Amino acid sequence: MNWITKLVMAILVVGTLATVQGRALAAPEEGGIVAGSIDNPLIRSVPAVVYLRDVAGEFKPPETPPVMDQAKLTFIPKVLPVLVGTTVKCPNNDTVQHNIFSPAKSAKTFNLGVYPPGQSKDVKFEKVGVVPLLCNVHAEMSGFIVVLPNPYFTTTDKEGGYKIENVPPGKYKLSFWHEKLRPETVEVPVKAGKTTHVKFSDLKRGPYSVDLSK
Repeated sequence: MNWITKLVMAILVVGTLATVQGRALAAPEEGGIVAGSIDNPLIRSVPAVVYLRDVAGEFKPPETPPVMDQAKLTFIPKVLPVLVGTTVKCPNNDTVQHNIFSPAKSAKTFNLGVYPPGQSKDVKFEKVGVVPLLCNVHAEMSGFIVVLPNPYFTTTDKEGGYKIENVPPGKYKLSFWHEKLRPETVEVPVKAGKTTHVKFSDLKRGPYSVDLSK
């Protein structure tokens, strides 16, 4: 093997390594955005949860647990969406004792018992569905934890607006959940770097759906 042949082979090896490394370091495909609004006056007092169905993959719960607080005789936030498998912290930051429990037929039935101000308890949500929250010390308190199968969800703002970011390109079903509105579902295409706009309007009042697994 003469020096010219060796040089050519060395160039080919270097080129192959550069190609492999380039592929390994390539940025993941850019996600898209699904945004829009829910047009209904009920959204101003209680937010809706907007979420995507049929998103393939395995998703890990967040390392930092979300919080369902208790203060001024109120659950804060009123509605908390979480990924299935998530542990939620439930601190009592009020000046009085509280108790959090969920009624029968919830996606998770539990009772944390009465605990004083300054104390916190944890609850892990391992099943997709809706979990109403009540306090047996203060009957006026109510809230919801909405457990979802993937992390592509959000809550509406006071004007009904929403935005779900970093969605993998593909075709999905977009749904929403609200305490007093009948849910609707539409098909949405998502393209890399693009925003898909969806507005829900002319909605009917009705019992909320508890089947969020599809």
